[in-house]
Amino acid sequence: MVVGNFAKELDLVVIGSGPGGYVAAIRAAQLGKKVAIIERDAIGGVCLNVGCIPSKVLIHAAHHFVDIKSEKYGVVAKEVVFDLEKTQKWKDEEVISKLTKGVESLLKKNKVEIIKGSAFFNDSRQLRVVIGDEAQSYQFKEAIIATGSRPLEIDGFPFKGRVLDSTGTLKLKILPKHFVVIGGGYIGCQLASVFANVGSKVTIIEAADNLLMGFEDDMVDLVKKQFSLKNVDVITKAKAKVAVETENSVQITYIIEGEEKSIEADVVMVSVGRVPNTDDLGLQMAGVEVDKRGFIKVDEQGRTSQSHIFAIGDVTLGAALAHKASYEAKIAAAALAGQNVKIDYVAMPAVCSADPELAIVGLSKKQAEEEGIEVNVSLFPFGASGTAISFGETEGFVRIITEKHTGLILGGQVAGIGAGAIIAELALAIESRLNVEDIALTIHAHPTMSEALLDVADVALGLPIHI
Repeated sequence: MVVGNFAKELDLVVIGSGPGGYVAAIRAAQLGKKVAIIERDAIGGVCLNVGCIPSKVLIHAAHHFVDIKSEKYGVVAKEVVFDLEKTQKWKDEEVISKLTKGVESLLKKNKVEIIKGSAFFNDSRQLRVVIGDEAQSYQFKEAIIATGSRPLEIDGFPFKGRVLDSTGTLKLKILPKHFVVIGGGYIGCQLASVFANVGSKVTIIEAADNLLMGFEDDMVDLVKKQFSLKNVDVITKAKAKVAVETENSVQITYIIEGEEKSIEADVVMVSVGRVPNTDDLGLQMAGVEVDKRGFIKVDEQGRTSQSHIFAIGDVTLGAALAHKASYEAKIAAAALAGQNVKIDYVAMPAVCSADPELAIVGLSKKQAEEEGIEVNVSLFPFGASGTAISFGETEGFVRIITEKHTGLILGGQVAGIGAGAIIAELALAIESRLNVEDIALTIHAHPTMSEALLDVADVALGLPIHI
């Protein structure tokens, strides 16, 4: 290994270029900091390269396939084929490549120095970056750790061959005849929906009592209904034991009600959680404290036990969401620039792009009542939405949780077409402390799915028009 003879000096160094890292680097540069960013893999991190964005590509392509085959819109085509290899080429060349180049261009535009390699702390003021057989040491004044997370590997299911994590699954070029998913969370249900939509036999094995824990049961029921229509087998209260690969398949053994059972598949994807990428950074050398699970301890600005080192995104406690990382990135950058800021969001939206799409923000009825708040629950079904009927997508609803006496919007849930976009208005309403009258008095364009929010506000006021 060739090692640099002297340590180069950096002002602010950001480790990791995902939605936390690159946003932190750009914002800090905008606020007057001289910034360098270190990335050991591809610019854009997991989300852009092997997570959120590629997932969306496959989800979107699978929906196109389903729509064309259904002929429900009067679009009739013969011999409709889903070519996964071509979809992957589109994903890699027309989506990921453009976005990674775009992020790199934004970094350069903001005069952020890009350093390729793996970063390791030597102490609280120095790190080294290794790439291949070469290494370079750097002195730094301040740092932001944004190294993200990786899929959790469980006993009996090492990631190799036909046993895949989500990253491997998103790179498949041959459609599996039988696709088994271990874990019925966000990622598991999204990719189960993709492969079910394009013709694979799908089986989901989940240890908990239900899929998609964290979402309301009636929302999950809609997803399970679609799974049932597509012959997806959902096995809950089952513990995955081991996967044994043969020449042409993989056998998955699981335990349910004390009985051992097994199924055979082309591939199995394990999606049971993620672990923070903090174990190979040399954090102990830097004096940065972590908890027992490897999460970095931070304050309300993202500052670690070392006051000049910050941490954001999946390496800290909380939901492993790209938009959470980006939010925290802006707070950390502003704090380093001397601004009086802190993490103070009221609500963090979450979206699962299964079939149908689900989105939540703020408090559920149960959570509000546990906090001693008297609430009203109002629901508007998409079956009464002119736009949803026009699209042939009437499964689903929008629901809001409001404070009983003031009408203050505390939370919301959307299931169905456009849920991920609709939830943004509810997030804004919660953050801005709006009540149902504020929504009801806001003119919503017609015909759009956003009108469902206007309708559910009318329901909350006891003055419904369309139901």
